[in-house]
Amino acid sequence: MGATLSPELQRRHGNVRAAMAAHDLDALVVAGSEYSGFEGAVTYLSGFQIVHRYAYVVVPADGEPYVVFPTEARYVGEHGTAELEQVFHDRPGELLAARARDAGWRRVGVFGLDYIMAVRDYRALDLELVAFDVEFDLARAVKSEAELESVRDSVRINERGFEIFFDAYAPGKSAAEVMAAAEEWFVAEGCGRLTMNMVLTGTDAFARPEFKIARREEVLGAFLLPSLEVAGPGMHWVEVSRAIAARDAVLSEDTERMLEAYVEYFEAARSAMRPGASCHDVHRAVSAGFTQRGYRLGHVTGHSIGMTMIEFPKVGEGVETELAENMVFSMHPHAIASSGEDCLYMQDTWLVTADGGVPLSRLPMQVFRAPV
Repeated sequence: MGATLSPELQRRHGNVRAAMAAHDLDALVVAGSEYSGFEGAVTYLSGFQIVHRYAYVVVPADGEPYVVFPTEARYVGEHGTAELEQVFHDRPGELLAARARDAGWRRVGVFGLDYIMAVRDYRALDLELVAFDVEFDLARAVKSEAELESVRDSVRINERGFEIFFDAYAPGKSAAEVMAAAEEWFVAEGCGRLTMNMVLTGTDAFARPEFKIARREEVLGAFLLPSLEVAGPGMHWVEVSRAIAARDAVLSEDTERMLEAYVEYFEAARSAMRPGASCHDVHRAVSAGFTQRGYRLGHVTGHSIGMTMIEFPKVGEGVETELAENMVFSMHPHAIASSGEDCLYMQDTWLVTADGGVPLSRLPMQVFRAPV
């Protein structure tokens, strides 16, 4: 089976097995679930995209990898896309435990132990389990050229989606009406249901920090912050968005000062996001303009992004993981005024290169003013 795998999948398995060897694992179980939004890890190692229910990819240190599904998932996905042996069982955890005992495995790593693995399967695994979320994410953080092609395609889709959202926007329209125009584009371009698009609204002068679903009853004012996150056909998530205001909107003083800090972050990231820099150092560099102006950051400054929307490492205080060339990060400082009211939040997807950070979107860092 291994000889028939695509070169890209062989590369991914090699990276993961190197991480397993460094932690003395006999096998790795990678959990994925459509229920929780963690489909990407299974696709990353098998080629299979979960349509419904859940699955586990098993990667032995020695031997062929395979993917395990609950029996009821036999006909709720495109199983022809999987490059690995597929196994179906009423209780996948019992099968995993039996195979582990037969193979004499001692230490088994699990990606998804805290948030993804089904409780009934965890209970059946009477083994020495090792939480492996961070290690797995670090093994897949550096993207191949094939992955970067997929990332750039997702950026193209996301960027055009923002432009469509902006063109559809006008004060008085509902958030659902405006978002629907962008969602039509996203689905047509192959995102399917891999979109997570929201809005931050407030008054005509500022937006509040809370993320909201774009519902029909949410009437848009003269200022808003769309939060657009999509994965294209290659299943690589990206995030690209900008603030939007009506032509004559007068923004609050805090919003204007946050915008100044955003421009500074955008320039600082170009030099800070270089191979060898720690995530802590990048966080300090890009957040300096906000903290110096007295603003706090709500959401994380940034994080690695791939086939799962939020991956390790995150860009934040005390995170000493070093950046490497061809890592991809979503950056989105969530600036909040001391009052807890005024907020600014704009998203970019960045590539780490030998010369520093490169934003993959061509959108300028600014508030986009509507013509009406």
